[in-house]
Amino acid sequence: MAGPLGRRRFLGYVLAAPTLVTAAGLGRSPAAAPLPSPEITGIADLTDLMTLATLPTAGLITVEVGPDGTVSFALPRAEVGQGITTSTAMLIAEELGTGVDRVRVTLADARPELVFNQLTGGSNTTVATYTPVRVAAAIARQRLLTAASRELGVPAGELTLENGVISAPGRGGTGIGAFAARAASARTEPVRVGLRSRESFTVIGKPHNRIDALAAVTGRKKFAMDLDVPDALPTMVCRAPTLGGQPGAVHNLAEVRALPGVTDVAVISTGVAVRARTFGQCIDAVRALRVSWRDGTAAGKSDDTVLAELRAAELPIGPRPPFTQTVDETFTFFFRSTSALETNCAIADVRPGRAEIWAGLKAPIVAKQAIAARLGLPPGAVTVHVTESGGSFGRKLFFDAAAEAAEASKAFGKPVKLMWHRADDSRHGRAHPMATSRVRAAFTGSTVVGYDQRHTSVATDLGHGFGEIVTAFAARLPVADRGFAQVFFQLSQEMSYDFGISTRLLSETDRGFHTGSMRNVYSPDVTCARELVVDRLAARMGKDAYRFRREFLRDDRSRAVLDAAAEAGEWGRALPAGVAQGIAFHAEYKSVSACLVELDCRPETVNRVVRDGVTGPRVTRAVMAVDVGLAVNPRGLEAQMTGCVMDGIALALTSSLHLRDGYFLEASWDNYFYTRQWNTPPEVRVVVLPDTGDRPGGAGELGVAASFAAVACAYGRATGTTPRSFPINHGVLSFEPKPTVPPVPPSPADGLR
Repeated sequence: MAGPLGRRRFLGYVLAAPTLVTAAGLGRSPAAAPLPSPEITGIADLTDLMTLATLPTAGLITVEVGPDGTVSFALPRAEVGQGITTSTAMLIAEELGTGVDRVRVTLADARPELVFNQLTGGSNTTVATYTPVRVAAAIARQRLLTAASRELGVPAGELTLENGVISAPGRGGTGIGAFAARAASARTEPVRVGLRSRESFTVIGKPHNRIDALAAVTGRKKFAMDLDVPDALPTMVCRAPTLGGQPGAVHNLAEVRALPGVTDVAVISTGVAVRARTFGQCIDAVRALRVSWRDGTAAGKSDDTVLAELRAAELPIGPRPPFTQTVDETFTFFFRSTSALETNCAIADVRPGRAEIWAGLKAPIVAKQAIAARLGLPPGAVTVHVTESGGSFGRKLFFDAAAEAAEASKAFGKPVKLMWHRADDSRHGRAHPMATSRVRAAFTGSTVVGYDQRHTSVATDLGHGFGEIVTAFAARLPVADRGFAQVFFQLSQEMSYDFGISTRLLSETDRGFHTGSMRNVYSPDVTCARELVVDRLAARMGKDAYRFRREFLRDDRSRAVLDAAAEAGEWGRALPAGVAQGIAFHAEYKSVSACLVELDCRPETVNRVVRDGVTGPRVTRAVMAVDVGLAVNPRGLEAQMTGCVMDGIALALTSSLHLRDGYFLEASWDNYFYTRQWNTPPEVRVVVLPDTGDRPGGAGELGVAASFAAVACAYGRATGTTPRSFPINHGVLSFEPKPTVPPVPPSPADGLR
């Protein structure tokens, strides 16, 4: 082990096991720290903090080679549609020398010993696991070649390992499974290993289809509700008519228990749980319940009252610098739902002295520890299985469905398969907080001398912490939560323009809402406000919006993505009156992005009629250019960016929750207008720039802010009016709100309506 470890030399371990199991120790000299910068994210950002926190437990994450030649890896992150099981399989295949199809990536159960190393969020999965996974796979390759060398009597340097087959000159090949037991170790021992150079990559950086795509589109992929847990019957919860309302007296328990198919009814902390033979029978029972409810934490509140609270809490901006002109703007962002395509669900089997949970969880350690405390069990008596999930948008950082399922199962003494109704998810689920963003940019001549932004928001619940119980508890303390949110805010926001002295501050208000870290968290609102002000600055200085950005961006890498978007989108091309282009830039987590859109605001488009829908302006063309350092799977990156564009369009134009009298009016995706077919651009292009680094940057959330801002800027250019309230159509209520009592609508009788 003597001697320094170089740029691609790492220390790992071979673990004591009957077959080959390897782990990364990451005993490498740290790279030189970047030079200090006036921008805090130039020194360290949120993904740096999250990645550093994972290093002490990297050696607990293992790669195993089986006798059949398959390679197994239990990923300590949640696959929620972002494609990380595919990119992880590619990393292993690259270093080990096997086919991606021979790598089996599953999701690890909750493992408290991993501490901070089992949190999925902040676009950090690939960043944090990129080196540990490769090191473990490289050690496996090295051990297999050594074992084959001894078995075949051929120097290891003359052997090749490709496609899972070890070959010697002039001989046939043998699958790696044949050497798995011989390569194993009877004791844990340290091993020094080298990683492949980027120039030699044959898998990383090459477009690859999702390994679960066929199973997903054919209905064979298993989600929580697809699992066959014996005697786990459908279960739903009757909820209060207002946010956070608590159950009081239940007036007809006996009557509901006697309904067809109903097996159990019990009061739990969040409502009245009903277990029945089918979900349809659960819905009938939930609708039949008569409950007296205590007011919730948002009782009597509406959009207007919350907006007044936000304005009262706005932090001041200092005086205008002398001899300057300013652009002053305030923007409003309404509540938005974090509901995913797969509604909130979980399975629980709680028996005396033990509990077992199945759910899609992005912070499973916190879930395990908190559920154990709620059930009065030691954490070791609670097993939490992480299932693949159909979307998250930050929603599955919270484990409310799992906690409810555990509580209901304990009350019934039977397993339950609990699912929220769509109305539950919209009205009682997690929401991106309502916020205002006040901006002042000061300039003189052709120089911007100062930029100040004061972002004021309904408090974002960061109660998941960094994935374990201590920081989760700290994030909920009355004083500590404010500091926790401020650190999160500062480390996730980046000022990319040379705008002189730049300041940004976060102020939070009301904690009476179920909020959460929606995809990109603070960035979409903060960046949208900034980019609209950038457009105003360009106009005041008589400059083109694209060229103004290019002039003030701080580095060549940022200018390159802006140029790529402008070129691919033909910035400045002639368009009809009422149709305009918008361009915007966003950087985060070591990655940069730029988006150009074309928006049709002509009356014949805005006023077109769609049944039960919101129409308004339509994005007809979108170009997203990104540089993520090293793109592990360019095809997966393109899919991520396409999804980001759809998110950005929704945030700018159509999707929001309307708060009235302490509850949200939306009660399904019929009412909540995420980007629909009539608002989707017929032309979408993603430009992935050539790799500019040896490591991947964050990508999962990267394109949301840029696309949101680009649409907003295009609207301003098309209409001649800067939009100041988002989504633009929030004032239009195009549906008849469903009742809050009963809390869910009836099941459709014919399956069509």
